[in-house]
Amino acid sequence: MSNGLYRPEKRIIGLMGGTFDPVHYGHLVAAEEACYQFGMEKVIFIPASKPPHKTGRDISTSEQRLEMTKRAISSNSHFTISDMEIKREGLSYTIDTVRAMKEIYVGWEIYFITGADAVLEILTWKNVEELLQECFFVAATRPGFNLETIDCKLGYLSKDLLAKIKTVEVPALAISSTDIRQRVREGRPIKYLLPEAVEKFIYQNKLYHN
Repeated sequence: MSNGLYRPEKRIIGLMGGTFDPVHYGHLVAAEEACYQFGMEKVIFIPASKPPHKTGRDISTSEQRLEMTKRAISSNSHFTISDMEIKREGLSYTIDTVRAMKEIYVGWEIYFITGADAVLEILTWKNVEELLQECFFVAATRPGFNLETIDCKLGYLSKDLLAKIKTVEVPALAISSTDIRQRVREGRPIKYLLPEAVEKFIYQNKLYHN
């Protein structure tokens, strides 16, 4: 794994995948920092339709999560959104999305941005070794996160594949969607944890109250 500014010859596009239920400043700061550090021309936010690892939990509708994400990224010219996974039938697998994007952005390097916790669960993902051959990963970590944890967990991978996992430190990752949903249920404030437009949407649509 490596840190620091990276300026390769190929054009780079970032994919920010997730449930985004709701999207919050942790997601946005991670995308912005990765965009800067790795020289991405833009970051595409891709709300998942049916995340394989969250089949046991009720989540907001695809339309609601798509709308919240649109509102959250509207002021950033480097951010855009895709409903690719929402339109795709069945479970949302990262490898399918990456391959579809490679057909659109032919010759580009693709960097998939996700949290370090998700990288630690990478063993459960579909076709993980093929996935690392298709794209780079950017593991967004909290300050003080022990990077050796990732090395230990993924030690079975070859050095070439491990080298395709980059890291970026993001202070705002202390914010979590789980905590925001719990705060709404308990009537606690969520202001300043996520964009105001997303906060308004949550209350207007009475999300997470039950």
